[in-house]
Amino acid sequence: MSGTLLRRRSGLLANISQEQIVLVVVVALFVVFGLTLNGFLELNNLVNLVRSVSSLGIFGVAMAVVVIARGMDLSLIASMGVATAVAIQLMRTEVSTPVALLVGIGIVLVMGLFNGFLIAFAEIPALFATLASGLLVYGLARTTVLDGLIAELPGDRHFVVALGQGTLFGIPVPIIVFVVTAVLAQVMLSRTKTGRFIYAHGDNAGAAALSGISVRPLTIFEYMASAAIGFVGGLVVAGSVGGLNTQVIDSSLIYDVLLVVVVGGISLVGGRGSVLSVVVGTALIGVMLNGMTILNMNTHEQDIIKGLILLAALVLDNRLHPRDEETVRQGD
Repeated sequence: MSGTLLRRRSGLLANISQEQIVLVVVVALFVVFGLTLNGFLELNNLVNLVRSVSSLGIFGVAMAVVVIARGMDLSLIASMGVATAVAIQLMRTEVSTPVALLVGIGIVLVMGLFNGFLIAFAEIPALFATLASGLLVYGLARTTVLDGLIAELPGDRHFVVALGQGTLFGIPVPIIVFVVTAVLAQVMLSRTKTGRFIYAHGDNAGAAALSGISVRPLTIFEYMASAAIGFVGGLVVAGSVGGLNTQVIDSSLIYDVLLVVVVGGISLVGGRGSVLSVVVGTALIGVMLNGMTILNMNTHEQDIIKGLILLAALVLDNRLHPRDEETVRQGD
């Protein structure tokens, strides 16, 4: 009798997803902070909480596309930062906003193409290929194109300003952009043939190739799509603060993006997770960061907590999705 009960409990635990576990943690933190922190439950604070993590959520969606395919893009923030800064510099001239944005999207697409080529055709592991390409593009931009560390957005470029500071039906536009981006990405991943191919690629690249999927062109598409979504997040950031400080490329933002993705439940072994995982992970990080800000915790203390959470998420991911020899081979 006890053995049967134990097996039932084990089966129940096995059916609990990481997204559900994280969602429970989010609710628990929300209740605890609401009861213990003054001002946490105020409407303005909650709106600012969601607004402040919207760009992080967009970056998380971008990273999710490649992680689901068993990849990694450490150049995401570098390509976003360079493209956004160049677009802003063009906006400070007589160049129209649409043309400046086209130049920016062109930069990130070329970066995605370059990353995809290195990984799919040169067969360089994604971790090292994107790390090197990020350093390369930022170094080239700093020495040849960018005028300074900070690109200030002209106030008359109303479209970009509205992306970060506007409201629609009383809802901050950054939140709307995040929701639209998440919905479109989820539709692409779950309702299209390309999305099914991405999951198959992440689950087993060799089997996907044998089944007739063009894995190498698909890899290029994945990194180009990720870079394009990241550029949307860069525009939201620029609109929110009136410009872009390119030093964000050297900041810990890329690790925050990985934190959102891994904590939310997108497995590093590939082929698992969804945009919902990003939403749940963003909610956790948003609530946690807001609470730590109210508690006046310094950056180093926050980094300690984020590091512990990331380690816990990696351990949980390893327990839920054990790696085998095929899984750990990067660059297949």
